[in-house]
Amino acid sequence: MSRSPMSRLRENLLQSLFAGLNLALTAPSVYLWLGLPVVMRQHGWSGLEIGLFQLAGLPAVFKFVLAVPVERLRFRSGHYRAWAVLLCLGFAAVLGLLAQRALLADRLALYVLAVAAALMSTWADIPVNALAIRLLPAAARVRAGGLRSAALSLGAIVGGGLMLLVQAKWGWAAPFWVMAGLLVAGVLALLCVNEGDAAASSPVQGVSNGRARGYFAQPGAGAWTVLLLACFPFIGAAWFFLKPLLIDRGFALPQVAWLVGVGGGLVAAVASMVAAAVIRRVGVERAVPGIALLCCLCIALLAALVGLQAPPAWLAVGALLVALAMGAAASLAFGLMMFFARDGHHAADYGLQASLFALSRLVVPVAAGFLLDRTGYAGMLAGLAAAMGGVFVFVLGARRAIGRGVAVG
Repeated sequence: MSRSPMSRLRENLLQSLFAGLNLALTAPSVYLWLGLPVVMRQHGWSGLEIGLFQLAGLPAVFKFVLAVPVERLRFRSGHYRAWAVLLCLGFAAVLGLLAQRALLADRLALYVLAVAAALMSTWADIPVNALAIRLLPAAARVRAGGLRSAALSLGAIVGGGLMLLVQAKWGWAAPFWVMAGLLVAGVLALLCVNEGDAAASSPVQGVSNGRARGYFAQPGAGAWTVLLLACFPFIGAAWFFLKPLLIDRGFALPQVAWLVGVGGGLVAAVASMVAAAVIRRVGVERAVPGIALLCCLCIALLAALVGLQAPPAWLAVGALLVALAMGAAASLAFGLMMFFARDGHHAADYGLQASLFALSRLVVPVAAGFLLDRTGYAGMLAGLAAAMGGVFVFVLGARRAIGRGVAVG
């Protein structure tokens, strides 16, 4: 059934709004945990201190807990929108506090505010994406997942690159004010959204309770959860270790920044959009094993290039192929997370999935690092490729169950 031009325009505006909000929520986190450590090192922070600073991001693992008040403490109108507005403003306020004075010499204050920033970023992400699930029609969710993945890639470029340039030119406070301004702009756009425009929620067949077992009672939810835990983290771990790999292979730091930080981010963003279009065209049952195989092959190719001592140009190609596969995997993950969030439980189900996603992203790089210390880069990448091969075999058997879950969703 064809839609009116106004309906298509409204959907495009909503897609743009939610992509922009995800970018605004991502950039500060990337700046704090990937960009700022460069500045910390220049100001005498030890490797251990910088490593411990990463623990300030742990609130991301507890989205399922933070989703509870969002689901239960309801506003009379515009429920998710009201939560999103309040939490985005709270996040902007924390960034404003970080901007008040240079905190590199006050490690405790910086750590406390970084934890607060991680908490607000994690918490705000829940109603923002629950609102997207509520407002966007089911047919638009795969595209929304692609846009979100692209926005996160661009947010990594902004937070991990552009904000460092802003800090170098205008000082400590400037990046925080810029990023707070992005959040305030997003809030102003949110105030123009009428949450009541969403179609009335209809209960999912066979699912009547809002607890975790209600989520797992959905058709295909078990298979999807295994895929959620396994598909992205392995390609993500390969991406995580790309910078030290290239540095150890003789690339200069600016080369790595441009190749991985900017070039890789752009490739991942484009791959996210292309993957979303492919998933819509070929269907989830075909796309899921295809993306798993793509991730396996790209990691295996990079492992072979490293093991064969390939020249720098070929390593650069391998790095960009990993970025391509990562963008495709993220697009799939974020799109299907929307399908498996039940009507009436959007925040709770999204929070549960996001917590599992974050936990696996923390655990797999630790295991990969353990493997790196014992087998080197080639061995580590070969191990990640083998793990992705296992995921591919799994989804060959589970793709129909996942496809049925998406069809029901």
